[in-house]
Amino acid sequence: MNQKQLLSLFKESGAYLTGHFILSSGLHADTYLQCAAVLMHPDKSEIICKALAEKISAQFGENVFDIVVSPAMGGVIVGYELARQLGLPTIFCERVDGKFALRRGFAIEKNARVLIVEDVVTTGKSSLETIECVEAHGGKVIAEAAIINRNLDNPLPIPLVSLANLEIKTYEANNLPAHLKKIPAVKPGSRFIKK
Repeated sequence: MNQKQLLSLFKESGAYLTGHFILSSGLHADTYLQCAAVLMHPDKSEIICKALAEKISAQFGENVFDIVVSPAMGGVIVGYELARQLGLPTIFCERVDGKFALRRGFAIEKNARVLIVEDVVTTGKSSLETIECVEAHGGKVIAEAAIINRNLDNPLPIPLVSLANLEIKTYEANNLPAHLKKIPAVKPGSRFIKK
């Protein structure tokens, strides 16, 4: 699957959005990729994650990873399907008092070789926090995989494998371009949702 084919799946699923968005990082953008709108379709999830699994296997070979770990919420579905494609177990970390932790009886064996899986990497903040969580539980992070990498300069201390590398400009709230100032901002991410 090439980048054009992937973006076509996003567009036909209504997952390639344009407007004025506040990202989980707090930055603003005129484009948002709502992976959940694609991943809600098991057939599309399978196609996307199979292509990503093939790319990971081509780069790293077989039997390199012991487990997949994803940050909740965005990485849970893609982490599950990618782990299924690779024949690996999968768990996820979630925020407890603002910090990623393992819950639900999840554990990482000491020195387990970990593949972190996200839906989209923008600033790398969630990925870095996931690495910290994995290492605190004795795991060794080997690489990360994501459907889309929005940060062309890999912000991670590990290799990052993605199906698409997109340069989508982001802006600080106090430095918005004229076209975004005219559009009300929406916050589609899940990082700071409160009940």
